[in-house]
Amino acid sequence: MMGALLKRIPGRVWRYVAYAFVALSATAIAAGFVFWQSLYFGMPALPDNETLWSKGREQAYEFRDRNEDLITVRGPHYGRVVEISELAPHVTQAFIAAEDKRFYEHDGADTSAMVRAAWANWRSGRTVSGASTITQQIIKNLVLDSRQTLKRKVQEIRLARQLERRMTKDEILSLYLNRIYFGSRAYGIDAAADVYFDKAPTELTVGESALLATLPKAPSRLALDDNLDGAKARQIYVLEQMVDAGYLTPAQKETAIAEDVTLADTEAPVSEFGHILDLVTDRLGDMLPDAPGDLVITLTVDREIQAEVHTALVQHISDQGEKLDVTEGAALIMSLDGAIRAMVGGTDYTLSQFNRATQAKRQPGSAFKPFVFATAMQAGLDPFSVYQDVPTRFDDWEPRNYADGYVGPVTVAEAFAKSLNTVAAQIGHDIGEERIISTARAFGILSELQPLPSIALGSQEVSLYELTRAYGVFAKMGERVDPYLILSVTDSRGQLLYERPTYDPVRVYPANLARDMNSLLARVVQAGTGAKAAIRGWTAVGKTGTSQDWRDAWFIGFTSELLGGVWVGNDDDSPMNKVSGGGLPAEIWSDVMAIALKDAKPSRLAGAERLFIPSAAAEERITFYRNLAGAFGEIAPHDVTVAEPTSAPASQR
Repeated sequence: MMGALLKRIPGRVWRYVAYAFVALSATAIAAGFVFWQSLYFGMPALPDNETLWSKGREQAYEFRDRNEDLITVRGPHYGRVVEISELAPHVTQAFIAAEDKRFYEHDGADTSAMVRAAWANWRSGRTVSGASTITQQIIKNLVLDSRQTLKRKVQEIRLARQLERRMTKDEILSLYLNRIYFGSRAYGIDAAADVYFDKAPTELTVGESALLATLPKAPSRLALDDNLDGAKARQIYVLEQMVDAGYLTPAQKETAIAEDVTLADTEAPVSEFGHILDLVTDRLGDMLPDAPGDLVITLTVDREIQAEVHTALVQHISDQGEKLDVTEGAALIMSLDGAIRAMVGGTDYTLSQFNRATQAKRQPGSAFKPFVFATAMQAGLDPFSVYQDVPTRFDDWEPRNYADGYVGPVTVAEAFAKSLNTVAAQIGHDIGEERIISTARAFGILSELQPLPSIALGSQEVSLYELTRAYGVFAKMGERVDPYLILSVTDSRGQLLYERPTYDPVRVYPANLARDMNSLLARVVQAGTGAKAAIRGWTAVGKTGTSQDWRDAWFIGFTSELLGGVWVGNDDDSPMNKVSGGGLPAEIWSDVMAIALKDAKPSRLAGAERLFIPSAAAEERITFYRNLAGAFGEIAPHDVTVAEPTSAPASQR
């Protein structure tokens, strides 16, 4: 009956129905096309390969010591780029098994996996399965975002397939492993292996690789240092997938599950290295103003030595600080080419970021005298020359010796060893303050210095950094030492951005006079005020320094291998309990230098073997002056008139 009714419908009606069907179909197709195209509206262009490696990186500095051992990371830990060919097969296999078993078969998006996931999700009524390939994860993390929308998913698939046409599978896998987030601020397989296991990714075991492969799925929730049990549970799943893919045998899986996992200590050495890292970070801004977001900086410091030197300084001040009224200290050690091996800017970086090795300007006291005597020797002074250690006045300023006594006639060498202030002041006046300043400038002291008589006793403020550097001229036989902390800078892909250049050192002082100065400095340690600075097995030379009212105490010196300086005092400039440079600073200096020299072999220090013993002529002059003084019953004062009176002296010893 229905057929009869349909036959009665006129043909033109059928034509209208056909027209309507075609129109509706065309409209539906057009609407579908427009909708489909709208999914791609605003889709970003796929960045070039180089941009994919750097896109989205925050500023991050990875610091390594001179032996390439990691010190710490400031900012996210990106690690270094690792090529697939460098990794053991089980490392890449763990990630492929966990994330994308058909990685080497699909074109960027796994259609069959998407169908299976859609069916599983429909049956359960919720999302229980995903189908993102490794390539899609790269697009989601580096190009798009993580919003769960159809538009974002469609764009992800298209861009993933574009990426597959541009890069090889191994290149894509390398990009994935080096950019994926592993939790605990670690990005990339190199950073993850270092943060969690303190090892290179080339050394990862099967069990460790499977543990790391659990993290991309939920890096924050499963981070090994926060939820090892949860990660271990998922590790079993990853290992089972590796067996299913044919990468492991069941026996190998069980062995991997039974592996004893030892996590690395992830606490950054803030207190020991904080002052150094601040200084390096500041210098990087000037050296590389347009640097990329991730930098690997190799420093001149030795991680182990730095930690031990810091510990030694803190221990000395902790043990003696209360008795001696000392609260702070600083230490600096460098090789004779200027490479800084250790720098301690204070006892506790977490309490104070002020770097007392570079930023603090304090009175050096007698530690400044080597530049006075070096200037005089260049002007013709003889170490055997005899001066009178007698009360000396410069208008209203009368420098006094540490012990407030006077020995009368004395050679220059002996006056230097005993740090006699009256003789240093006389020598300074004889050669002129401007010449002393010129010498100090040439040696590397850049702080402002005024041509006042008391400069001979170290009354004007300098930093430990520049004072220690300046002593290097003696150690280097007249060549200036230019300290440096940075050996090289690369990005995480190994591209060299900076490397310390080699250059010929600048001569600023005659070599023969530097040897003579070394003789004077050696006498300080062997028979003078710096006896506590001696180092077993080594020839050590240097000079003590103590400022007015015991506010600062120093020891600066060197061996044939290393140059070092120590300062102790208080940040508020309050006096210590009679701490002199030959006391606590010399003790600390001896200990920290011994730490830094523990793997070195003692060698000859030019000039230090010559101890200036007065010649017969000098002995005759000394005897004459002493007999003369004895005839009058007292030591005659030495009066000097100066054009402009200066303030009270800053030096005691």
